[in-house]
Amino acid sequence: MSAVHSRGAPRVETRQGPIPVGGGPHVRADTVRRTLLAAIVAGLVSGCAVADPSMVTAPPPAPPTRVEVAPPAPGPTYVWVPGHWVWRRRAYAWVPGYWAVPTSPGYVWVPGHWVQRRGGYVWIEGRWRAR
Repeated sequence: MSAVHSRGAPRVETRQGPIPVGGGPHVRADTVRRTLLAAIVAGLVSGCAVADPSMVTAPPPAPPTRVEVAPPAPGPTYVWVPGHWVWRRRAYAWVPGYWAVPTSPGYVWVPGHWVQRRGGYVWIEGRWRAR
């Protein structure tokens, strides 16, 4: 079944046509489709088994919020977004506050917060909302 192509590159003849031996730049479309489909299915299946990333499953409650002294605002439209605690593997870590421009004029920042649920704590993200 092996043959040498006219250019000297070894090939294997199959019912679907010649395939370069040892790879090569030619990849059959059906092989690419099957590989891509397998990767998509694997991603979907593994996604079903992943827990909610915002759920922290059994740490103690977050430490008290730190009192931050905001530096001067960089401009008149900036709003202070206060710092907060995040869970990093085995301990809480402080994320400092920062100045941000609202997503729309007249919006205010609603800070994120921790809520106890299902035997753990969930971080509710902060967000912009209309006054």
